[in-house]
Amino acid sequence: MLPVFTVTAQPTVKFSGYLQSQYQYGEEDAGLKVGTANESADESFSRIGIRRGRIKTTAEQGLASAVFQIDLTEKGVGLKDAYLNAKDPWFNTLQVRSGVFDRPFGNEISYSSSRRESPERSTIFQTLFPEERDLGAMLILQPAKSSAWNCVKLEAGLFAGNGIKQETDSKRDFIGHLSFAKTFGDISIGAGASTYIGGVYQGSENVYTMENGAFALNSDAANKGKFAGREYFGFDVQVALISQFGVTNLRSEYLFGQQPGTATSSKSPNAAVLPTGDTYIRDFSGFYAILVQDIGELPFSAVLKYDLYDPNTKVSGKETGINGTSKTDLSVNTFGFGALWKISTAMRLQAFYEINSNETSDNVAAMTEDLKDNIFTLRLQYKF
Repeated sequence: MLPVFTVTAQPTVKFSGYLQSQYQYGEEDAGLKVGTANESADESFSRIGIRRGRIKTTAEQGLASAVFQIDLTEKGVGLKDAYLNAKDPWFNTLQVRSGVFDRPFGNEISYSSSRRESPERSTIFQTLFPEERDLGAMLILQPAKSSAWNCVKLEAGLFAGNGIKQETDSKRDFIGHLSFAKTFGDISIGAGASTYIGGVYQGSENVYTMENGAFALNSDAANKGKFAGREYFGFDVQVALISQFGVTNLRSEYLFGQQPGTATSSKSPNAAVLPTGDTYIRDFSGFYAILVQDIGELPFSAVLKYDLYDPNTKVSGKETGINGTSKTDLSVNTFGFGALWKISTAMRLQAFYEINSNETSDNVAAMTEDLKDNIFTLRLQYKF
């Protein structure tokens, strides 16, 4: 019989959070993260707003803890986290987590928005993992700090696969991340490998897959109600170096796999209803790399970032727009540069400019040339 552990101490409750007040300027085709869409289709525009207003409550008592986090902006109030965590009392190596929390895939998802040096996560993560979080349960296995193997961590769990929305089917998706992190003198190195094995409900009998550069139709009536494979694989690496020039941080991730979507979108499910339309299955790939250089001992950092997302690796350029392909199958990339000013331990100012580029095709009417969608972001953050 397992021993019973009794906790008599009162729980410890902590409050934390951050507020991001933001100004954005965008070219005429840009999609800004604050405010509404452009009111003048042929002109640049600007918006102000609260990008994030987070309040987080953490309650801890003995081996158990619970976390609640909400987001308050002018758009309303939304749930971000609601989960419980339990640690094993015997070896201090295992944790169980259940509720709504970050998906354990790669590095950028769990890298807090209050710390991130670019305004938003990479396009590929925003597309494949909308809202970053999901409803599920997972195990976290990491040897105790006293162990030589503390540098290795395994996270693995089953998730609803629908973001922060109600579950809509009886199928669970598996997500796993195996990572390594260790410091050697003035250099810290981290690396990881991730996998996502799941499915997306097929809302009709029509399922399209790529064959010889074209979408081929399978209209078997038995397709409706089955699940199209949603399979991702990823690799991530992080390096931090301390030198006379300040701290240098380099992070990068590469993802590839198969994504079920629609004719007009390759985005993952994120609604409290089952799909009802046709399913389009695409092979995708993408990556990002970000370099952050502190300026000596000054409270300033310079930032460079590049990311690319190719939603359909089977076609490119002028091949797109025929044989069932469309605007959805064109790749996009972003080169961004900016600066951070750490005003104090609680406040920082961020300025960042993004040059957004897209693949073009003479066969896609709206995409014969690069869109005018560059964005400038100025953000003031207070963290407590």
